[in-house]
Amino acid sequence: MEIKLDGRAAVITGASKGLGLAMATRFSASGADVAMLARRADVLEEAHQAVAATARGRVVGVACDVSRAEDITRGFDDVMNAFGRVDILVNNAGTSRAAAFETITDEVWQQDLDLKLFAAIRWSRLVWPQMTQNRWGRIINVLNIGAKAPRAGGAPTVVSRAAGMALTKVLAAEGAPHNVLVNALLVGQIVSDQWVRRHAAQAAATSFEDYAARLGEKIPLGRLGTAEEFANLACFLASDAAGYVTGTAINVDGGASPVV
Repeated sequence: MEIKLDGRAAVITGASKGLGLAMATRFSASGADVAMLARRADVLEEAHQAVAATARGRVVGVACDVSRAEDITRGFDDVMNAFGRVDILVNNAGTSRAAAFETITDEVWQQDLDLKLFAAIRWSRLVWPQMTQNRWGRIINVLNIGAKAPRAGGAPTVVSRAAGMALTKVLAAEGAPHNVLVNALLVGQIVSDQWVRRHAAQAAATSFEDYAARLGEKIPLGRLGTAEEFANLACFLASDAAGYVTGTAINVDGGASPVV
């Protein structure tokens, strides 16, 4: 199936690495104008150049710390100045953070909620009026499978991600009469910079390929996923081809989640 996003303008947060970079590449190759958001300007510029090399639409990089409300407001203004509209929003920013409950301070809780929940709330609130007025919009919240099946020692991430799933359902119900579709993609174990860093910290004596292969043995499909596979599904949800899909949370995990 050929997915086309011609004429659409997309915002992707956390777009300089991993899943965000893969989605920016896939969306732009499918014809969308893409605003790539990330905190570090130098890393973002490198990613922007890589995406622009294969893009069919326009690509801009916007340095933005989405855990800060004032940065989000400024980033939104930059995107509107560049494209004049936002049709697709992918709330992707955030890394996994997990610890024993009694060790997590108020400061850590607030940091996690600001980055993973309030960033999605604030961005969605800014783009919502134009999406409802135009009677076309797509919002994709990138969560993880812990949102459905939280594990001991998984806070604060599993808590903030579960809240993100509830937000997804609320927005989907409110957006449906206006053709604003809101879905969540729940990440399992997918090759990314996070796993590269974990390999360096935990098993540097072995190759990353061997490390990934061992992790994949525990997954029903027998391997880790790729960022490109994730981006393909996100591109489908962002398109007209997924016009009857809203209010759902799809596991992208090779069958690892105990909850459908």
